[in-house]
Formats: sequence, structure tokens, C-alpha cells
Amino acid sequence: MKDVVALGELLIDFAPVSTDDAGYPTLKAQPGGAPGNFLAALQQYGCSTALIGKVGDDAFGRLLIGTLDSLGIGTRGIIADACAFTTMAFVTLDGTGNRSFSFARKPGADTCLRTDEINRSLIEECRVFHFGTLSLTDEPARSATQAAVAFAKEQGKLVSFDPNLRKPLWLSEDAAKEQIEWGLHQADIVKISDEEIEFLWGLSPEEGAQKLLREYGVKLVYATLGPKGCHFANRQGCGQVDSPKGLHVVDTTGAGDIFGGSAMSQFLRLNKAPEELTVEEMRAVTRFACCAASLSTQTHGGITSVVPEEQVCAIL
Repeated sequence: MKDVVALGELLIDFAPVSTDDAGYPTLKAQPGGAPGNFLAALQQYGCSTALIGKVGDDAFGRLLIGTLDSLGIGTRGIIADACAFTTMAFVTLDGTGNRSFSFARKPGADTCLRTDEINRSLIEECRVFHFGTLSLTDEPARSATQAAVAFAKEQGKLVSFDPNLRKPLWLSEDAAKEQIEWGLHQADIVKISDEEIEFLWGLSPEEGAQKLLREYGVKLVYATLGPKGCHFANRQGCGQVDSPKGLHVVDTTGAGDIFGGSAMSQFLRLNKAPEELTVEEMRAVTRFACCAASLSTQTHGGITSVVPEEQVCAIL
């Protein structure tokens, strides 16, 4: 039985390592994709995981499957498609390590996952099913994601959701809002950023978290605040944890996903329903996740930037 099964994109992040005199970057290929980053953190922190998705039947696709295999993340739910290229994301960084993305995805293999290709046995065997919105941007992956979520809920699984907003991938902001709203209504546990809350409702993180609890049926909310930390909430109460200070940020790629996976790893250890966590239990989970995510920003990449648990505990 797997602790967590995620559905979604597995892709190559091309990150700049240097720039020539004319401004052209030298890029390094790295394994990424929000669900992959999320599962890498879970796997590092003692959970068993698997991914459902699609890559191209090409060199990058084979590398990505090999990377997940080497980490112990289950890959029998990943399809290699000879008719589509593995999705690629080109990352640009500002002076503080914050990133923006351009995607080669017209279409990318991740958008081509069909409903009939979903490995339902993986969902049947898991404790938590996780998804994000990149698999909701295009068909047939949108219908496949909706079918997988419906099946997970029928099976009584906890559902975890991360909006992971990437505006360039949507036809319009209204389309993005519609699909994010759908995802939020499906979820028991939500990791959402302050920027995403502002985008959806124009609210503060604290107000957004309470809205999710009251109006969407969400049971546990992590509203991340970038370098400031995270606000957490469930029906037992709420609070905030600051990120550790004094760390040199190189690249924030994947930090939010690693926060989500790290938080999920600690939540599962408690073996409690998400709505039953005490404020102090939520605070401990969130502190661990803030530290793990912050440490991941000290190097490039997503999947490969998850640090061992002893390094997280050293700064807790």
C-alpha cells in the first residue's frame, strides 16, 4: 500500500547556471514537475509513493522515470508516449532566487494522459491522492484528472490539492479560476500560496484559509507566505510559522511543492484526521515543512533539492 499517489506532470526544468556577454543563458536540465517534487519530499521523509502521469518515449522521459525509480517513487502508473515530447520548462531567476517559467508544452506529454490510462489500482491502494492544476489546463488530461479525483473520493481516500498557478499555461485567467475552484471543492487538504489567494478572491491569507474551511469543505489549510513562512488552519484553530532566517537562497524552484510533501509526511505520522489536528500539532508539521522548503532553496532544482531529514531537524 502506498501512502500517497499523485497525478500530474513530470517534466524537465532547464535552469540557468551562467549567462554570456550577449545575455544568453547556459541551461542545466533537471528533473521536475510539481507532483514529482511533492513525492520526492514524501519519499525522502519516510513515506511510500507513486506517480500517475505521462512522459514522452524519448531520452528525457526515460531519464525522468529512472530518476523516480532511483528515489523509490513508484512508476508503474507512468505512460511513455511515442507520439508526444516530454514537457520542458525554462526557468529564469531574479537576484533573490525567485523564478518564472516558460513552457514547451504544445502539447507536452503530460497533457495527453487519457482517462483509460489511469492506473486505478494505485489509487485503490493509497492513503492520500494528490493533484494540482497543471493537469487541468488541457484535454485529455483534464478529464483524466477529474475521473481520477472522482474515483479517489469514491474509494474514501483523503484528497490533497495544490493550485500551483502558472498563468502562461491557461487560455485566460477566468479559465484558471474555474479549474482551481473545482479543485478546491474536491480537497480535504489544501496547500495554497498567498498570491493564489489574492488571485482568486483578493483576500489575505488568513481570510482565504477561513473561506476554504467554511465554504469549500476543506479540512486542513496551509497558506504559504513565501519567505515569511506559512499560515495554517483547521476547525481546531490557526497560527503562523516563520521561515528560518539567514539561509542564502539560490533557487526557489519546487520549494512550494517540497513544503507540501514535507508537511504531508509529518501529517501522516500523526495518524489523525486532518480536521482533528491540534494547533500545536499543525504548528509542528508546518515548522518542519518550512525548514525543509527553505533548505531546498539553497541549490538548484526541485526533485534533487530535497535535503535529508537530519538537516531539517538540525535547524528546527
